[in-house]
Amino acid sequence: MNTKSAVPAVKRPNYVAVGTIVWLGSEVMFFAGLFAIYFTLRAMNPELWAEKTELHNFPFALVNTLILVASSFTCQAGVFAAERMQPRATGASPAKWGAVEWFFLTYFMGAIFVAGQVWEYATFVSEGITLASDPYGSAFYMTTGFHGIHVALGLVAFLLVIGRVYAVKNFTHKEETTAVVVSYYWHFVDIVWIILFIVIYVVK
Repeated sequence: MNTKSAVPAVKRPNYVAVGTIVWLGSEVMFFAGLFAIYFTLRAMNPELWAEKTELHNFPFALVNTLILVASSFTCQAGVFAAERMQPRATGASPAKWGAVEWFFLTYFMGAIFVAGQVWEYATFVSEGITLASDPYGSAFYMTTGFHGIHVALGLVAFLLVIGRVYAVKNFTHKEETTAVVVSYYWHFVDIVWIILFIVIYVVK
C-alpha cells in the first residue's frame, strides 16, 4: 500500500496586511518631509518660534493628545475582539464588548480630537496666526493639518469597518483582517501625533 508523505502547510503572509504596512512606510517618508520643512523653517526663524510657541494652550493640547493616545488602546481592544471572532457585544460590560462597540468608542474619541484641533485652529486664527501669516503659521498648519486629514480618513475607515460588520451575515477572517489593517493605520497616526506634539508643544 502506497502512502503519501505529509507535506507541511506553508503559512503565507496576509497580502492585505503586508500591503498596508508597505503603504504606511511611504507615509513615514511623507511625514519625514513635513518634519524636515518644520525644522528648516524653525532653524531660520528662532525668534519667531520663541514668540509664537508662547501662544499655545499646552494643557488643552495635552488633554487632546491623551484622548487620541487612549483611542489606540480602545482600537486594539476592538482588534482583540475581532481576532476572537466577536463582532458585537454579548453583554453590557465593556469586558463583553465586541469589535463594533470598541470601534465606535475609538471613532468617538478620534472625533473629539479632530474637534479639538479645529477649535485650536479657530483660536490661532483669531490671534492672527494663519497659513499665510508667517513661516510659523505655515509650518504649524501644514504639519498638524495633514495629520488631521489622516485622522479624519481613519474615522471614515472605522465607519466602513463597522458598516461591513453589520452588512455581512457571518463574521469571517476577511472582516477580521479589515479590522486589523485599520488598526495599523490608526496606531500609525497616533505615533505620528505623539512626535508632533513633542516637537511643536514640548521642545522649545
